[in-house]
Amino acid sequence: METPNILLTAARSANQQKSIQATSAAPLALPDKPSIVILPFQNMSGDPEQEYFADGIVEAITAGLSRIRSFFVIARNSAFTYKGRAVNVCDVGRELGVAYLLEGSVQKAGDRLRITVQLIETEGGAHVWTAHYDGTINDIFDLEDRITEQLAGALQPSIRIAEIERSRRKRPQDLGAYDYAMRAMPHVWALEKEESAKALELLDKALAIDPTYPLALSLAGWCHAQRSVYTWADDIAESQALARTLAERAAELSGDDPLILTVLGAVHTFVRNHGTARVLLERALSLDPNAAWAWGRLGWLETYSDQPEHAIKNFERALRLSPLDPMNINNYVGMACAYEVAQDNDKAVALYRRALEERPHAIWIHRHLASVLSGAGRMEEAKKVYAEMMRNYPDLTVSKFKQAMVFSAPTLERMAGNLRRLGLPE
Repeated sequence: METPNILLTAARSANQQKSIQATSAAPLALPDKPSIVILPFQNMSGDPEQEYFADGIVEAITAGLSRIRSFFVIARNSAFTYKGRAVNVCDVGRELGVAYLLEGSVQKAGDRLRITVQLIETEGGAHVWTAHYDGTINDIFDLEDRITEQLAGALQPSIRIAEIERSRRKRPQDLGAYDYAMRAMPHVWALEKEESAKALELLDKALAIDPTYPLALSLAGWCHAQRSVYTWADDIAESQALARTLAERAAELSGDDPLILTVLGAVHTFVRNHGTARVLLERALSLDPNAAWAWGRLGWLETYSDQPEHAIKNFERALRLSPLDPMNINNYVGMACAYEVAQDNDKAVALYRRALEERPHAIWIHRHLASVLSGAGRMEEAKKVYAEMMRNYPDLTVSKFKQAMVFSAPTLERMAGNLRRLGLPE
């Protein structure tokens, strides 16, 4: 009857020996995308019989994160060689070739459970993100699903932010195409003219190193799409065409990457190929249901298709999945636009103002805010915003506004009429 225990002990000893041997070997190279291991969680219940709760949660999180194509996730069997061991974060990073690890604990008190998790950067041991989740023992499977979904959504921006900081610490001569792309990301997500220009400079450097790097191609396409839709470009049609070319090239090279599919879907939205955009965005979500940005872009597509109720649900889903995402300003603006399409002008005004509070330099929002204030009959407020809009867009006309915007013809004409009342020339 003791044989199974002897075999289990021998197996654990062998696994630990392999890990010790790995420590003395050359460190594994980091993948060219965020890489992570989910370590076995610590059972804080004081009852060894509760180990399976902690192990089951780790299994669920590992499976959930593994479905996200933009992550490199260490398999469960390798991760569990660390079970019951005190580990050094830096050693784990070197042994497994990962930039991050997730560790946690499970505490049981009666029927209540508390799961605490923390994301740690392996290079220096810095804590990137911490959270805790509460539930009951009776709904453990639902709880595991909820943790996995929320954690996956929260991890993406956390990892991206840490990746950006990691690349900034490198000397320029050590930067590769991936690092230039990581450094470009905060400028891409800023949604501001000067920031977008900085992003393109960094992405050009990435593409000079690797002209076939899909992430850099897709992000560059997104920057040129911004130049068109935010009326930054002198030739809007040229920016639209360049955005489409870059995004399609990225999709040819990596057609199963949810981020790249989302960028391509956004670009097709901006050139009014709504059917193609929907196929691409839904494919991205089938590959990664936790892709917050894809949910947000689908929300925009529904807004442009005069389906504001569906749009708002998609924007809310994006915000729930990724509450720390630097792109959430786009979700607030999107919801505002959806309410504007629904002609609920006061709600639209509140959300546009909230977006501007979060990103005061996103001056392109003034085009929307001026229109909806005019539509709401709040003319004194509208005139002030219109004056600010014209200060930043002195050459804006109704024609340019219509060319840049992607709304349906009736919605676009209503918005243009609101701006005409404020004096915008044809």
